Amino acid sequence: MPKRLATKHGFKRIALVAAETPEAQQARRRLVKRYGDATPETADVIVALGGDGLMLATLQRFMNSGKPIYGMHRGTVGFLMNEFAEKGLLKRIAAARVTVIHPLLMLARDADGSMHSHHAINEVSLFRQSYQASRLRILVDGKERLAELVADGILLATPAGSTAYNLSVQGPIIPIDAPLLALTPISPFRPRRWHGALLPDRAHVTIEVLDAQKRPVAAVADHNEVRSVLSVEIRMDHSAAMHMLFDPGHSLEERILSEQFGH
Repeated sequence: MPKRLATKHGFKRIALVAAETPEAQQARRRLVKRYGDATPETADVIVALGGDGLMLATLQRFMNSGKPIYGMHRGTVGFLMNEFAEKGLLKRIAAARVTVIHPLLMLARDADGSMHSHHAINEVSLFRQSYQASRLRILVDGKERLAELVADGILLATPAGSTAYNLSVQGPIIPIDAPLLALTPISPFRPRRWHGALLPDRAHVTIEVLDAQKRPVAAVADHNEVRSVLSVEIRMDHSAAMHMLFDPGHSLEERILSEQFGH
């Protein structure tokens, strides 16, 4: 369940970050006049102004800071954001519920043998780079679970990311506090009846690219892309914890539950 933030220390110092859009920048200027603008290092809380893309970037940027992050919608998609209002911001933050999320860690080896490490809040995806479908071998905790998946790709999503791209490719919605990950194929051709799997969030997933030279594959951790990968290892990084703040009655838990009923 979401928890209320302890308020005995107060949340007086706010660091404001905003998307580059005119709407978000204008909102930032108004809030700076009203509440000031501390540096992220000295702030009690980070306030992010924009859409879900800005929130994901903010979570990535301050992943290891321990700072709670409160988003307000000044962008396009605002699933991860609270409604925007100038007044009463400090009271809203003090009354907010905190949802703790953990990112995925992707380790990708490319065709040159180089290793690439990136975190993902929503999902790690593998996509075909050419007109030909990718051929992928799937292992979970070192055990082969699928000798060959022929598809446009595959993704592994967190509960927070289960309503994003994962849902668009018919993956399951996962409650935010469920210790699960969604492994979902993207336009699978063979095996035709395989629609994915729900895995424990302690699972280590390895995806090997078969026939990589003829059928190149890219790996993407949120917005970080690695081209021409040979293998990708993915696991949830429980050592990294991000604290997202939501208004009471408007929590991420409630939004994800509502999505399951088509709201």
